[in-house]
Amino acid sequence: MKFKNIFKNKSNMTTENTEFDQELDDATIETNANGEQLIVEELSVEEQLAQDLAKEKDKFLRLFAEFENYKKRTSKERLELFKTANQEVLLAMLPVLDDFDRAAVEINKSDDENLKKGVELIHDKFKNTLVSKGLEQVEIQAGDAFNADIAEAITQIPAPSDKLKGKIVDVIEKGYKLGDKIIRFPKVVVGN
Repeated sequence: MKFKNIFKNKSNMTTENTEFDQELDDATIETNANGEQLIVEELSVEEQLAQDLAKEKDKFLRLFAEFENYKKRTSKERLELFKTANQEVLLAMLPVLDDFDRAAVEINKSDDENLKKGVELIHDKFKNTLVSKGLEQVEIQAGDAFNADIAEAITQIPAPSDKLKGKIVDVIEKGYKLGDKIIRFPKVVVGN
């Protein structure tokens, strides 16, 4: 129902009312939830289509941006997964590498050169295979300042000298990392 029809039923219309009717020609009356009548402008078909297009374009751009973020996140997760996929296998092989290191020290005390050479070849091949899979040794040695972020202190002893206070006195077990992540912290003795 048009608002102007309500006013046209009055017999004494003034010029003011006629102007008001003219303004309301492009408007309709709607009743809101409270029963109040509101005047809402009717949009032309082109304006309505333009608004709908703008809403759909905005919706599309948001969806596209969300999809791009999803692609970036999943590719980053996939890269991390490939980098650390071998982590469990490498962790299981570390005690074997430690045993090889200890064996190499003991075999070097022997006079048998062929035995030394054979064990050294196997040790190097095993270590190079692990390195090719991304394993790196955490470089830490006696005399370095102790950093709890990269080493695990298993005990503290009185420092043999004043310059070793708060520093690493001995490395008990080597530490290793895979990429940027430390998978086994080096175990050290710290002087106090």
